[in-house]
Amino acid sequence: MQKFNNMKIRVISFFILSIFSISQALAWGQTGHRVVGEVASFYLKRKVEKKVSEILNRESMAVASVWMDNIKSDDNWDYAKPWHYVTIPDGMTYEESEKNPDGDIIMMIQKITKELKEGNLDAKSEQEKLKMLIHLVGDIHQPCHVGNGEDIGGNAVKVKWFGQNSNLHRVWDSEMIDSKAFSYTELANAVNITTKDEINTLQNSTIDDWYKEAMGLRNQVYELPEDMYLGYEYSYKNWATVQTQLKKAGIRLAGLLNEIYG
Repeated sequence: MQKFNNMKIRVISFFILSIFSISQALAWGQTGHRVVGEVASFYLKRKVEKKVSEILNRESMAVASVWMDNIKSDDNWDYAKPWHYVTIPDGMTYEESEKNPDGDIIMMIQKITKELKEGNLDAKSEQEKLKMLIHLVGDIHQPCHVGNGEDIGGNAVKVKWFGQNSNLHRVWDSEMIDSKAFSYTELANAVNITTKDEINTLQNSTIDDWYKEAMGLRNQVYELPEDMYLGYEYSYKNWATVQTQLKKAGIRLAGLLNEIYG
């Protein structure tokens, strides 16, 4: 009987841990992605806004932005996991770097953009690809998603975030954002301070500009204290960059969608 009870406890504990892990995975970086979708919605042409809303079945871009993370729990979508990032070693360009045969974020943004422009998709495929594009444009503006090939995009860089075990990728994906306790709409409004000239400049940039900007932030991202304890100081030094990258992603996403559907 004791053996049975111990087994029962282990099963229940595993179940609880699994549910917790899944909930954490589903919550990974959601606020940041929703901010990008929300900011983008401010800059869509009216006809494009209507078209995007129809494709998404009236779901907002903010809500749709996290779909590509949510499907990670479905084994049928395992093939899409490499699409969230790209590896470009220091001192190299994308063209010079070794390509992942399963695809990468640059490859997929280009491919999906082309497919949406051509318009030969059924409704389900078009909706899925649009959701992917919304997500991936956000991802490429998170510096750790353009990895150096040495530490799995910062995931292997173990740090303490306010005393808790974490890693550098997680800090940039979610922990700096979550520590501010903004809702995604509050943060979208906070970052959305711009000018017409800046909007034009951002929307006339290319994907080469996007990944090179991310690479250009590496020295800043990896400026870590010896004890690897990150907290107020690291957040203070990098929070403006987080906000800028979210704003850039949203404005550029809107420009891309205006180009596709305008």
